[in-house]
Amino acid sequence: MRAVVQRVSQASVTVDGEVVGAIDEPGLLVLLGVTHDDTVEKAAALAAKIWTLRILEGERSAADEQAPILAISQFTLYADTRKGRRPSWSAAAPGPVSEPLYDAFCAALRDLGAKVERGIFGADMKVTLTNDGPVTLILDV
Repeated sequence: MRAVVQRVSQASVTVDGEVVGAIDEPGLLVLLGVTHDDTVEKAAALAAKIWTLRILEGERSAADEQAPILAISQFTLYADTRKGRRPSWSAAAPGPVSEPLYDAFCAALRDLGAKVERGIFGADMKVTLTNDGPVTLILDV
């Protein structure tokens, strides 16, 4: 499982012209990629790591600040660009595998106390954000 985590002052995701998830205060935007050997346990471990990362202002975590999280599935995080100019997506898990793990990741965050906003799995999404810092991390579990 791979996540790109950005500290943001605001972020939103739009599908077909409609905002489907948004945070309007400092928090985290998480782009989540799932690969073939990922599990519900890995999703929970990654959720806990992100919830307690001390990357907000003053070395505080989202847990410390009760900061919201916008979580968006993104299979392109597992692109393989080593050959040619056309990325291969073979390392990304297919939808029937990755969607339940994306759901498990969001549920694990909620179980920890996070306010979670979401994109729509598999949709063509438009993401807007104001990166704060900028702070951007890549996490692999």
